[in-house]
Amino acid sequence: MSKRDHDIYASAPMRGLLAEEMAALMPMLQRCAGTRGLLVSAAPDDAPPALPLLGHWTRLRLSGERLGGDVRASPREPMPFIDDAFDLVLLRHALEMAPLPPALLGDIIRCLAPGGVLALTGVHPFGGWSPWWHWRMHGIEAHLNTPLQLGGWLRRADLLVERVQRVGRLWPSPQVDAHANVHPLGGGYVLVARKRRSMSQPIRLRQHSVPARAGTSLASGARRSSAA
Repeated sequence: MSKRDHDIYASAPMRGLLAEEMAALMPMLQRCAGTRGLLVSAAPDDAPPALPLLGHWTRLRLSGERLGGDVRASPREPMPFIDDAFDLVLLRHALEMAPLPPALLGDIIRCLAPGGVLALTGVHPFGGWSPWWHWRMHGIEAHLNTPLQLGGWLRRADLLVERVQRVGRLWPSPQVDAHANVHPLGGGYVLVARKRRSMSQPIRLRQHSVPARAGTSLASGARRSSAA
């Protein structure tokens, strides 16, 4: 693997895009509350945002066939977390590097609590960044998914897609301008979805009459009323 390929997410253009994506996400993320968040990123040294209403972060770095960081795992296997463990999950370009993107996304959804938020970012396959990205990733198995495709996966998993937006500059650039982060044909995208809460079916109890047991103090012919 060449150094050029290995360092794509540490390159100046990608650092700029990551900053612009986070600037676009922050207004929504600042409203997220809960006990635990999960960051899965392809970028080295990526740090979770400081959110006042979220208590604790678990950080994972996806690189090839390895998930490292706070825990070590294989991206081809279920992550070592219980169901519904996280109130917020950030996938920062992780699906691009995952050997099996649908499997990783399905496991992320398993770990997301009902009512929790999933935020995805990635390079858009239809834009000025895609040729540069493929050139830099030459020789590495990687995937660019459209937000439309990802939204279909999420809806089939019963998540509600709340926001899809193109972000970043039209062409790769070493400059960072997080205040000018939205372009209709920007090189990246952000997608925000929420896991639906399970709906409990209310059951109204009915009253019906049952015969009185022998030996009770009820008058002859009386019937006892009970709830079922």
